[in-house]
Amino acid sequence: MSLNIILVNPDEVYTEELIYSFETENYQITKAVTVKEAIEKIKKHDYDLALIDMIFSDGTGLDLKKQMNEIKNIPTIVVTKVSEDIQKVLALEYGADDYIVRPFNILELKARIRSVLRRVGESKKREEEAKLKAQVIESGDFEFNIVGRKVRLRGEDIDLTGKEFDLLFILALNPGQIFSREQLAEKIWGEDYEGHLRTVDVHIRRLREKIENEEDVEQYIQTKWGEGYYFGDEISQ
Repeated sequence: MSLNIILVNPDEVYTEELIYSFETENYQITKAVTVKEAIEKIKKHDYDLALIDMIFSDGTGLDLKKQMNEIKNIPTIVVTKVSEDIQKVLALEYGADDYIVRPFNILELKARIRSVLRRVGESKKREEEAKLKAQVIESGDFEFNIVGRKVRLRGEDIDLTGKEFDLLFILALNPGQIFSREQLAEKIWGEDYEGHLRTVDVHIRRLREKIENEEDVEQYIQTKWGEGYYFGDEISQ
């Protein structure tokens, strides 16, 4: 995996040594020696990881991390000679993902890089799964993906048009509530719904063809003669 890393360290000799140690890895290294230079580059480019020191001519690693947090979330490992526990604690409080004190074995740093990126990747995956779950609304046998505007019935995808989706969504999320044709037309087609009343009936018929068994007419969408349509077995009081 190719990684784009920004290495922020005022010790240019050490920086070159570290880059040399990464030659066998598929890393793209960008160098910066001050807080200001690092922030300018972070604003312009995307990085998978930041390796930062704690002491610069124009600030500290804490200053740098604080400014980074205001721009974008970049996984960060502090690589420094500063060994005081309080500095380590503060760095982690500011959002650093790891802290390693020089000197160290380069293999340890590489292992820590992989570990941080693995944790970050797993965290992002959980966040994406949570977002996807939040986009799905369940109602009985149906699952509605409100962003993708897709419907699943008992685990099977149902191919609906946009208006069919809207109609089913309104009915299914209000089980037992009777909607007149006028109400459904206004909700789906807007205020200027004149002429759409017959269209509501057509969409109801098409929906039933797609979601209900032929031998079990009105399995989901029920008709209240003279009043309108509702979803479910019982009318809500």
